Amino acid sequence: MSITLDMESLVATAAEELEGAPAEEIIGWAARTFGDGLCVTSSMSDALVIDLASRVKPGIDVLFIDTGYHFAETIGTRDAVAAVYPVNLVNVVPKRTVAEQDRDLGPRLHNRNPDICCHLRKVEPLREALEPYQAWISGVRREETALRRRVGVVEWDARRRMVKVNPIAAWTTEQVDRYIAEQGVLVNPLHADGYPSIGCAPCTRRVAPGADPRSGRWAGTGKTECGIHL
Repeated sequence: MSITLDMESLVATAAEELEGAPAEEIIGWAARTFGDGLCVTSSMSDALVIDLASRVKPGIDVLFIDTGYHFAETIGTRDAVAAVYPVNLVNVVPKRTVAEQDRDLGPRLHNRNPDICCHLRKVEPLREALEPYQAWISGVRREETALRRRVGVVEWDARRRMVKVNPIAAWTTEQVDRYIAEQGVLVNPLHADGYPSIGCAPCTRRVAPGADPRSGRWAGTGKTECGIHL
């Protein structure tokens, strides 16, 4: 209990002191504090956070959840990241293959119950993959959804009992686009094909210009999060 309280106190202090700090400074604090107990998670929509983290801590572990349902372009982005950036790419897979899930739970679970599908193919695999670490870095931003508006740059992840670092939480879309352009960051080619927010292929649709970027995720279901960041 005391360890948890100490970590929560550490997080509260860091969140206050680092609010408004550059992303590199936030990542630098995490790298100094947690060392090899720090990792990055990425959906391979782009490599912005990977680029930032690899500049601060070359060789950092980058966890990618290979759900078995990704677009080929997403898998290609993952492979390009592993080849281009000085990171250790960790490919995380669910306990069951898609075929095994279809056999046990019926085909197209993503259509019938996307919450369960996301839990089995994203949330649980990530939970297990994060167990060796003390802290993880995500690319969550406040302007993305209503549920993310109060996200801190450093948070206590009570469900996983570890620290979550969100170095670009306060960034706007304009800041993201500027950094990507200036630094030549790898970007999933699906962005240029009408997919501003990219998830698994069965649950991701193209979005009309000017529409909510995340409206193509689980379209028509009312679902807005896979569960990883809840």
